This record gives sequence, structure tokens and C-alpha cells, in this order.
Amino acid sequence: MHLQRQKLMALTEYLPPRPPVPERCLRPPQQPQHEDNGYARLLRRQVEEVFRDSRMVAVCQYNSMPGEDVVLMRHYLRKHNIEVKFVLNEIVRPVLSQSRYRNLLPLFVGRNILLVSPETKAKEMLRVLKGVPQVNLLGACIDDTILSRQGVENFAKLPSLEASQGQTLGALALLPSQTCSLLQHGAAQLTALLDQHIHQLRDGAGQGGTPTGPEPPQSSGTP
Repeated sequence: MHLQRQKLMALTEYLPPRPPVPERCLRPPQQPQHEDNGYARLLRRQVEEVFRDSRMVAVCQYNSMPGEDVVLMRHYLRKHNIEVKFVLNEIVRPVLSQSRYRNLLPLFVGRNILLVSPETKAKEMLRVLKGVPQVNLLGACIDDTILSRQGVENFAKLPSLEASQGQTLGALALLPSQTCSLLQHGAAQLTALLDQHIHQLRDGAGQGGTPTGPEPPQSSGTP
């Protein structure tokens, strides 16, 4: 009875059908390719132009704020020739990863905005952002140099280019005048010593000599 049961179980065992072609011979399923649309390419091209044409590009964290405050912030920044650019991370990150600004990638995590200007108006930018707590400065790229927030603040404390040039010209003009005065100092001192010596000789001659009266007039005739 036990042997018959084993035969019955062997006859009724389920055998799955074998595939006609082994799995290792089948092609792997193709992954759907993400086709880039023209609008994304346009946005990336605009980001490239911003980094190429701007001397100052500041990366800021943007928190939700009323539309009136955004318009007011844009107005104050535009007075100093600073523009506000709202960007998407999925647009900016591919551009930065293939450029020399790739060290800015860690800053693009949340919602960010760019403050761009053809001039280095760091001091004016910090003055405006001081009154906008919803916008926090994370870092910036000024004249192809990546700076942290503290670096931007230190840069803003530096004098302007015109003031630095004026100080340099003043220092350069002071050196020739000092050299000329040093060269003339020896001659002037020698002249003063000689004048003093002459006065001393005259005073000594006046004190040691005898007073003489006026000489009598000489007659032209013979005695």
C-alpha cells in the first residue's frame, strides 16, 4: 500500500512547462529612455549664459514669502543691477556637473534662487538680504572664485576698486617725494652749517678788530 502511494504521488507531481528558449539566451528588457525636450535644453542654455556672463552669482535658499515681498526685493536689487533668477535643481545640477563650478553642487538641495550681476555688488546685495529673512545666502561665485557666506561677507568689507587704485597711486606718488626730500636734506643741512660758520666768523672778526674812522679825502694837487 505504501509503494502504491509513492507511485501515485510520483504520477500526480506537478511539472512546470519548460520555456522554449533558455532565459540566458533572451535579450534583457530595454529601459525606457528619457527623451530631453527642447524647453529643458533652453533652460540649461540660459543657466550656462548666466554663469558665463555674470561676474557675481550668489546661491540663496528661498523660503515661501508673499508675492509683494518678492516684487519689493526684486526692486531693491535691480537698483544695484542685481537680477533674481528662479531655477530648478534638475536643470542646474547637470550644467554645474560638467563645468568648473561643480563645487557649487552641494548648495543646490532645496529650493534655490540665483542673484546675478555683471558687477561685484556684494555689499549692496548683503544690505538688501539683511531685510529679507526668507532668503538665506549659501555661497557665491565672484570673479570665477567660489566663496562661502563668510567669504562673501569678508569680500564685501574690502574697499572698492577705485579706492584701492587711489590708495596705490597715493603710495606710489609718496615714494618719489620722500626720496627727493631725503636727497635734498643733506645739501640743505650742509648749507645751513656753512651759513652758521660764516656768521660765527663775522661775529669773531667784529669783536677782535679796532674801530677805525673814516679816511680823510685825498687832494688831487701837489703839497
